Amino acid sequence: MPSLKDLKNRIESVKNTRKITKAMQMVAAAKLRRAQEAAEAARPYADRMAAVMAGLTANAAGSSSAPPLLAGTGSDQRHLLIVMTAERGLAGAFNSSIVKLARQHAEKLAAEGKTVTVLTVGKKGREQLRRDYGDKIVHHVDLSEVKRIGYDNARSIADEVLHRFETGDYDVATIFYNRFESVISQIPTARQVIPAEAPEDEALAASALYEYEPGEEGILTDLLPRSVATQIFAALLENAASEQGARMSAMDNATRNAGDMIDRLTTQYNRSRQAAITTELVEIIAGAEAL
Repeated sequence: MPSLKDLKNRIESVKNTRKITKAMQMVAAAKLRRAQEAAEAARPYADRMAAVMAGLTANAAGSSSAPPLLAGTGSDQRHLLIVMTAERGLAGAFNSSIVKLARQHAEKLAAEGKTVTVLTVGKKGREQLRRDYGDKIVHHVDLSEVKRIGYDNARSIADEVLHRFETGDYDVATIFYNRFESVISQIPTARQVIPAEAPEDEALAASALYEYEPGEEGILTDLLPRSVATQIFAALLENAASEQGARMSAMDNATRNAGDMIDRLTTQYNRSRQAAITTELVEIIAGAEAL
């Protein structure tokens, strides 16, 4: 049974931990507002880009002269998984949920006899995947020094992805990230970016009625690389908002748990202290009666 001093030290330790988790919760809440605003501001542009792409791909997908980013290489044997996670932990299941989805996808492809390579964005994803897929990680993007995600960050990642496609390293590229829904809801998402997929939404497909000059294929040659960067940028912003939401929720739970633990330890401390006082009184009375 722990002594009164041990219980008192443990109570102080848990109180200090609660102060830290409470501070981290407040910091995450402040960052979440900015990250959520950025993610929501990017959605209309990304959706509009998807609408334009839907019209273009509907008319050019069947053409033999369609750009490679749209038509693909004619094979789906080699897959590149772009796994986007955070640089830091203490965010609940945020990182592990993305990695879990990527693992399931990789295992499914391996069972079908496909070749899988991995490009990681964020340290936590790399750490979790390195044990089983260390020899398949072909590139890593470190964003630990980036304070605020910008389009330039997405552009550099897209350039690396496009370069590897042009050199024939893979046939299909899929990004994995968390889509932000709310503080308590982040949805692990997989989206194929190469070759481009035409959205199934009829409203988006309706944009195929537009006519483009000089022509769909010429526009796609310039637009498809930009679309890849846009999708990566949107995924990075969604991830940033999801990370702060998950961290805020995790730190709130940790703060509540610390409070519950303090209450339990305080009750145990008071009972132990009362038992010690009672024991001392019994010994004093017994000694007085013996005289």
